[in-house]
Amino acid sequence: MDPGNYTGISEFYLMGFSEELELQPLVFGLFLSMYLVTVFGNLLIILAVSSDPHLHTPMYFFLTNLSFVDICFTSTTVPKMLQNIQTQSKVITYARCLTQMYFFILFTGLDIFLLTVMAYDRFVAICHPLRYTVIMNPWLCALLVLVSWVVSVLYSLLQTSMVLQLSFCTEVEIPHFFCELNQMIQLACSDTFLNNMVMYLATVLLAGGPFFGILYSYSQIVSSIHRISSAQGKYKAFSTCASHLSVVSLFYCTGLGVYLSSAATQSSHSSAVASVIYTVVTPMLNPFIYSLRNRDIKEALMRFSGMPALKGPIVLGLKKCP
Repeated sequence: MDPGNYTGISEFYLMGFSEELELQPLVFGLFLSMYLVTVFGNLLIILAVSSDPHLHTPMYFFLTNLSFVDICFTSTTVPKMLQNIQTQSKVITYARCLTQMYFFILFTGLDIFLLTVMAYDRFVAICHPLRYTVIMNPWLCALLVLVSWVVSVLYSLLQTSMVLQLSFCTEVEIPHFFCELNQMIQLACSDTFLNNMVMYLATVLLAGGPFFGILYSYSQIVSSIHRISSAQGKYKAFSTCASHLSVVSLFYCTGLGVYLSSAATQSSHSSAVASVIYTVVTPMLNPFIYSLRNRDIKEALMRFSGMPALKGPIVLGLKKCP
């Protein structure tokens, strides 16, 4: 059916960051560079882990899934923005807007769930090291990723189908660089009470729930590390989770900062600028965080690129991880 029958419109306008034409080449170059770094960096992580049999473990299985999701996450929003800047057009059709919103919600959910699964993996590795290979078996790892996909797909379908029921009359300018759920709901001229309730409830359950799960995992990890007698042993144990903890902090703090800044300033433009941090910058930094703090990844990248691997003593015990 024609979406105009339900909305009264057939297209929206993505207003982006700046109306000044002289700034558009700078914005285009900046986002193109960040997008290429994100895709190239995460793709290198996937190829390095896939090509190295030593990294075929649950920890790196989840990492490759996270890298794949980050590539898709960024590809959902940035290419369309670059196209609009290049063509000097802000138009996005109704169908493409809903499609973009669907995939953005999907990959945001997957990011959250995969970070939670990786926290559970570290919890088992440090708190139950002798049972790690039994608990984190291939079947469970695949099941955790599958459940993450299923829940994310269903939630994204729910939100998209609810937006389909809304009417959009005359206000078609989205003060953002992509079709974000909250902005779409605010533009609707029909009753949005149910949409807002579902969105807030889902935020509490699907974002707050995993966040507290991560906090619980790390509280147990810290408790286990605290019982280690030597300072060197404590450092080695905690360093196995440093990369993952850095990524979790970056993702949640920037995401929370977006909504706090939006609530404080009541400025959609400020929210759009803040959204760049967790939609573009965070996926771009993830490969650097994991590769710079992880000797196994650095050696795998060197072997994959044909460079000689790093020389150094092999530390027995827990293997370093994201």
